[in-house]
Amino acid sequence: MLGFLGGTGPEGRGLALRLALGGESVMVGSRESARAEEAMTRIMARAPVTGVKAATNDDVARECEVVFITLPYEAQLGVLPALAGALSGKVVVSTVAPLRFHDNVFEAITVPEGSAAMQAHRLLPRSLVVAAFQNISAIDLWSPNRKLDGDVVVCSDHAEAKAQVMALARKIPALGSIDGGGLANARYVEELTALLLNINHIYKGRGMIRITGIKTD
Repeated sequence: MLGFLGGTGPEGRGLALRLALGGESVMVGSRESARAEEAMTRIMARAPVTGVKAATNDDVARECEVVFITLPYEAQLGVLPALAGALSGKVVVSTVAPLRFHDNVFEAITVPEGSAAMQAHRLLPRSLVVAAFQNISAIDLWSPNRKLDGDVVVCSDHAEAKAQVMALARKIPALGSIDGGGLANARYVEELTALLLNINHIYKGRGMIRITGIKTD
């Protein structure tokens, strides 16, 4: 089962919806059970999906084999340390891109560890941390008829965990997955999100990235 820490937000709901449509069982987590139940209801009303459960973040960390961090960046330091034991040995996927909107421009927030994913690695030293999905619009994820014509760049120091997450990305129709190397490279992927948002703001669109010129099969 796939779990989503902070799964009541746009990114968590959208990813849970898309992966449930891909046949995965998902568990949406929150600090408050009522908010998780509300998110579960919204996901099941959005498209004909089954296997969607609601739980607390603690339950997600204990019960799920693969756990996605879909929390706001500012919440990581307050949430993840308490879950380190339950997440030991598990694949943990950081989808976080630390951003702020200032003077009508999106800016990447400087993270002391270099990236939100590297911070998650520091807070969860016994987990297999993978960085992915930072550049995929939550709005597009939440629109099940929207074709996601792009690539997910996946970074990790753990080859098997990386391959597992790349395979999950390919369960979303039209979405590709690219090996982005080690977890240290996640900083570039996270910062690219600010550029994409600024481009989309200029053109009033929702563009994605697509890596061309390489063979991925």
